[in-house]
Amino acid sequence: MKRLAFLVAAVWLSQPVLSAAPAKIAKEVFTTNGTKVTYSLFVPSSVTASSKAPLIVLLHGSGRNGLTLVEPWKDLAEKEGIILAGPDAQESQGWSFPEDGPDALCALVTMLKERYPVNPRRVYLFGHSAGAVFALDMSMFESEFFAATAVHAGAWREPAEFNLIKYARRQLPMAIFVGDRDQFFPVSAVNATRDSLKEAAFPVEVTVIKGHDHNYYGTASKTNAAAWAFLKGIELPTDPKFEQHNFVK
Repeated sequence: MKRLAFLVAAVWLSQPVLSAAPAKIAKEVFTTNGTKVTYSLFVPSSVTASSKAPLIVLLHGSGRNGLTLVEPWKDLAEKEGIILAGPDAQESQGWSFPEDGPDALCALVTMLKERYPVNPRRVYLFGHSAGAVFALDMSMFESEFFAATAVHAGAWREPAEFNLIKYARRQLPMAIFVGDRDQFFPVSAVNATRDSLKEAAFPVEVTVIKGHDHNYYGTASKTNAAAWAFLKGIELPTDPKFEQHNFVK
C-alpha cells in the first residue's frame, strides 16, 4: 500500500464557508498530476462544519457529464445530507483508466475531504451504463478506499473485466440494478457478473426491475432511493487506503 499523494490545484485556495442558504449544484475544476478534472458538486444546506457527511461519487453514462447524475440525486441528497460529486470523463463517450481513475477519482475525494466535513469511511460509488462498468472496475482497484458501490444498467462482458477481481484487497458490498428489458446489459450479463463476484466472496445484490429498459432517467428517483438504502448502512471497517497502480497500455 502507498499513501495517497497528489498535487491538487483547486479553483480556490481557502476553505469554503458552509451556510444555511439553499444549496445549488456548482460546476468546478481542479487539476491533479497535470490532468484537469471538471466535476459537478452538490453540498446540502444541512451539512455543517460539525457534520460527518457521506459522499457519493457519481459516474455518468456515455455522451453525458457529471451534472446529468448529480441533478437526479439532488433532492434525495438534500433530504439525507449526502455530498455529491459527479466528475466528467475525459472523453464524454466513455471512461478509461488510467486517464479517469483510479488516481483522479481518489484525488477528487481527497480534495473534497479537505474542504468539506466528509466521513472518510462513508465514500461510495454510483454509476449508470458506461459509468456503472467503470464503477465496478474502480471497486476492484480501490476496494479499501470506497465503502460500497451501487450501479444501474451495467455489468462486465469481457474476460479482461472479470480478471479485475484479482486486484481487490477487500470484498466491498455491491448492488446492481437492471431492467429486464435492458437492450445493452441483459440480465444474463448482470447475473454472470454477480456470480463471478460471489465466487470471490463479494456481497452482491441484484435487483431486476420488471418492464424497465436502459433508461435510468425515467425511474431515477426510485433507483436512487433503493441504491441509497443499500449504501447508507455500510462503512469501511478502517480508515481508507489508496493503492497505487502502474497501468501499461
